[in-house]
Order: sequence, then structure tokens, then C-alpha cells
Amino acid sequence: MKRRTAREKALQALFQIDVSSADPGQAIEHVLEGAATDPYLERIVYGVVEHVNEIDEVLKAHLEKWTLDRLATVDRNLLRLSAFELLYCKEDVPANVVIDEAIEIAKTFGDDQSSRFINGVLSKIKQLNN
Repeated sequence: MKRRTAREKALQALFQIDVSSADPGQAIEHVLEGAATDPYLERIVYGVVEHVNEIDEVLKAHLEKWTLDRLATVDRNLLRLSAFELLYCKEDVPANVVIDEAIEIAKTFGDDQSSRFINGVLSKIKQLNN
């Protein structure tokens, strides 16, 4: 599975977990629709679930005039996914790749403003972690 696909599937699983408190394993199984699992997909989903409190604190520090609760569910979970990659996958994935991928996924799954918003928040996180 390509990393973009793994990220998109991870976003869908995280959305389910966020909205309905689904079990991470079941959410992954559901989004895969019978396809084989992917180690990177699992790393992202389980990593976000494990570190959600730390990730949310980082996100809160970079949201101007917004709270996590007010964000669209897709945007919130895409930010969590991407922040996880920026914070915990630095050796694996360059920050610019994480941000570019998040922008492209936001264009597909978010609304008209999502990609610019996601870019702004993730760029701030990147600056602090360099």
C-alpha cells in the first residue's frame, strides 16, 4: 500500500474512532474492506490513539481563535495524523512531505478552506520542532 493510501485509510479510521469511539483495530479493519493491512497505516492509527493527549496539546498551542472541538472532524483528525508524523516519525518522513501529503488529503476530504488551514497549523508545528 502506498503511503498516501495508508494516510487516507488512517484518516478514515481515526474519523470513526473520534466520532463513534470505535476500537482502533475494528476501525482499521472496516476501512480496509477486506484488503490486507499495512504496517504504516497501523503505526499511524495506533500512534495517534496512544499519543492523542500530547498531540492535542501541541495542536491547541497552534490553533489561533479555534478550539479542537470547533474544528471539522476531518480537519481535526488530519491534523492529529499529520502532527503524529511530524512529532513521532521524524526519522522516517521529512516534515515537508508530511505537510504536502496533508494538504493534498485535505483537498480530497476537507472543505474549500481545509488545505490552507491545515498548512498553516502544520507549518507552525514544523518550525517549533526543527
